[in-house]
Amino acid sequence: MTNGGPRILDDMSRLAGGALGALGGVRGEIEEMVRQRVERVAHELDLVTREDFEAVREMAAEARLEAEGLAARVQELEARVEELSPSTDGGSKTTRRKTGGAKSAGKGEGADPDAPAG
Repeated sequence: MTNGGPRILDDMSRLAGGALGALGGVRGEIEEMVRQRVERVAHELDLVTREDFEAVREMAAEARLEAEGLAARVQELEARVEELSPSTDGGSKTTRRKTGGAKSAGKGEGADPDAPAG
């Protein structure tokens, strides 16, 4: 019986090795199935890749910088226009909007435009 002992251990060791190999194969198959499912869900959700996201992010940053530059340029041009315009105008657009217009039409002179009708 002493010859039977090591032989059983060898058989058990081969069986365990085969089982571990099979489990490794099953693990690979499961990982591949999960990867395919995640890719399918990502496609269904219309998600973007990291590369596309980074490219759009860079474009947005460039657009923001350009917009800030254009805003500064507009302010500079407005300041130059104000310097060149005659100061004898008397009123600005905001003043004309507050004192006249369609809101006061039909009301008597001296009527409070904010007063409730009636």
